[in-house]
Parts: sequence; C-alpha cells; structure tokens
Amino acid sequence: MRRSELFLPTLRETPAEAQIVSHRLMLRAGMVRQASAGIYSWLPLGMRVLRRLEQIVREEQDASGAQEILMPTIQPADLWRKSGRYDDYGKEMLRITDRHDRELLYGPTNEELITDILAADVSSYRDLPLNLYHIQWKFRDEVRPRFGVMRGREFLMKDNYSFDLDFAGARHSYNKMFIAYLRTFKRMGLQAIPMRADTGPIGGDLSHEFVVLADTGESAVFCDKALLEMKMPSAELDYDSDLQPVVDQWTSHYAATDELHVPEKCPVDEGRLVQGRGIEVGQIFYFGTKYSEPMGAVVQGPDGNRVALEMGSYGIGVSRLVGTIIEASHDDKGIIWPEAVAPYLIGVVNLKSGDGDCDRACNDLYGFIQRAGLSVLYDDRDERAGAKFADMELIGLPWRITVGPRGLKNGKVELQARAGGEAQEMSLDEIRNWVTAKAGV
Repeated sequence: MRRSELFLPTLRETPAEAQIVSHRLMLRAGMVRQASAGIYSWLPLGMRVLRRLEQIVREEQDASGAQEILMPTIQPADLWRKSGRYDDYGKEMLRITDRHDRELLYGPTNEELITDILAADVSSYRDLPLNLYHIQWKFRDEVRPRFGVMRGREFLMKDNYSFDLDFAGARHSYNKMFIAYLRTFKRMGLQAIPMRADTGPIGGDLSHEFVVLADTGESAVFCDKALLEMKMPSAELDYDSDLQPVVDQWTSHYAATDELHVPEKCPVDEGRLVQGRGIEVGQIFYFGTKYSEPMGAVVQGPDGNRVALEMGSYGIGVSRLVGTIIEASHDDKGIIWPEAVAPYLIGVVNLKSGDGDCDRACNDLYGFIQRAGLSVLYDDRDERAGAKFADMELIGLPWRITVGPRGLKNGKVELQARAGGEAQEMSLDEIRNWVTAKAGV
C-alpha cells in the first residue's frame, strides 16, 4: 500500500480521554475512532491487525480439531430463560424488543444458543466429541467503559464450545484448549500465564485465565518464575494423545491474581516469586451439564440410556488483544508490533519524493517486496523526512527501509529494526537478498 493512498488519520497530540498507553497509541496511530462510549470504528490499519490476530486464532483452533461456525449477534431471550441466566446476568446484558414484541438480547456470550443447536441436531454418542467455534462481535453494557478497546462495550471475541459424553472426554477437550491457547498467544509474541480462575456468571467448577504481564495491567499478578521459563508444547504434539501430563506441568506451578494471593500462604519463596501487573486475554471453562440438562441437550449413550452432554466453553478477546500487545510492546515513540501481527511487515521511506533516482529505487523495491509476498507500506508522500520517520515509529512496523539521495549515490539504503532500533547500510542487492530470505523463497 502507498502511504499517499492509505486512509491513516494519525494524530500528533494525545486525546484527553485516553488514559492508558494502548488507547493513546491506537488513537494517535489512526487505528480506531470512538463512535460512542465503549464502541469503536476500526480503521484500515487497525483492521489489518485485527485480521492478523483472527487468523492466528483460527489456525490454532482448526489445528485442535475445532470447527468454525457463525452464530448471530442477536439471540432470543427465551433461550436464556430456559437456562436460567436471563434474569441473573444483570444490567450488562442489552435487552431488546422487536416490532412484534419479541424479547431479544445482544449476545454477551453463546452458551445458550450453541446448546440449543446441539440439542436439535445431535442425538447419539456417535456424533461426539464436538467442538464448535466462531469469531463474532459481542456486547456487554459496561457501567464504566474505559481504556479504549481494553474495556469496551462492543468487542470481537472468539468463543467455542465443546460437547462430550463423559467427564474424561470433557477434560480432554479442556486440555486441548489449554494447549491451543498457549500456542496462540505465543505466536502473537505474548507470554500468557495460565492461572486458576473464578468461573463467574459462566458457571462450573474448573476454569483458567490466561494473563499477559504488562505494567498497565488491570490486576496484580503473582507467579512462580518457573512459569516464565516454561517451553511451549511442541507443534508436533498430537491432540489425540493424553494431554494431562503437559497441562499438569503448567498448572503445578503457583500463579494467582491479587484476589486469590495470600502472601503468608504463598508456596513460592521470594527469590522465585514474580510480582507484576497482568491483563486477561482469554479464559477457559468446564461446567459439565449446567446448560445441557435444562436445555435438553442429551444423547443416547452406548448402553442405550439418555445422557446429558458434558460441556466446556473457551473465550479469547480478539479485539482486546490489540490493546494488550501494545501495552506489552511499545516505547516513547509508539507501537512496536511483533512480526506475526503487524499491519505491514516493512515500511519503505522515500526521503526525497520527486527525485528521479529515489522514486525509481523506491518503486522498484516496493514492487519487489510485494512480489515476494510480504506486506509493505511505502511512504511516497511529499513530506519532511522527520514527519515520515515519526509516523513509521508511531505505527510500529517491524522493519523500515530508508531510501535517500545521499545513500543511493553509493548504491546504499538503510535497514532498521523497530524493536531495538538497530540500523545497517545495505546495497540494493543485499536488501533484495534480505527480502527474499524474509519471504522464505
């Protein structure tokens, strides 16, 4: 994409309403604009990051055996009455009445709707296990929406639901998601720590939150240093094998938020106890037959008896992840995107647009990068060099190639990494070789 054609309304000044780093930088970098309290429009740069995150989530869900569907944002209130949650959920639920006086709601989650689907279409144990997911917008009417996309009212979420015949199968499905989540966040450049969690309004008696350490996190976090040294499960790990030993390796180490941490009872000595702030990016739940029994999601078991399905649910806040990554990866100049989620991998800066040699070199390089299959943003504007550099640092692309008349006289351009800021001069042939290697072609 050429910068002159990209809708990227960056801001020089920080908006007064932005209280945390991610909110400030997302507004300044032209990623989002507020429509109303806690509700945002996603602009092109923000959408590219959102889609990159979605794709990583989708690939890891598919690898675990989950199947993608799409459920609506609006749900019938009667389904929630059937489960007993309609009145219990509270004012966070946005309740709606249509022109026929039917009561509806803007879904904050989908346990009821997915259970209703399974109750109608699955009748035998031979159809199990099943794990269905979707990536869909949700709405929770927060009393005090704040911190930009970190605590908004409308948000993009991946939620999925597992269905099994018995507890052993349900626990295996839970373990699959536990490992899939570790892999998902690692691919995004995040170190997510699994912590035993309260189940809240979802229900059940087994749950883990995945928490990313960040100075501006919403909760105080305490964990054994060993968790920060753990290796990710191998990509070759067979999801059909016994996963409990792998999960046990992670859950055997102490990890707690401030609500559950009792200093005098902490089993970790001060030398190994890590203290910091954390942001929740995902949570997984096992809740057995909490929804399947009242909603009639039963199957015929191998012995001919009717059995209520054992269920779990699993959520990742996709739009919240954008803010989380920025909170965990930025400096005083702007965002520092990990390569896997960056809106563009490479930025090309023309220091003297209108100069024949610079224009030709930049156009050739821009085309070469595109043909190699890498994403690139070419700043071809007739702007001051300082303004171009400031924009590139603000939006945080992992790599910047700078082309100027002085360097070109010696056949050189500059390659700089956003993380760390290391810069090196390269010949045009060397930069093409670097691009080719980066593309893996």
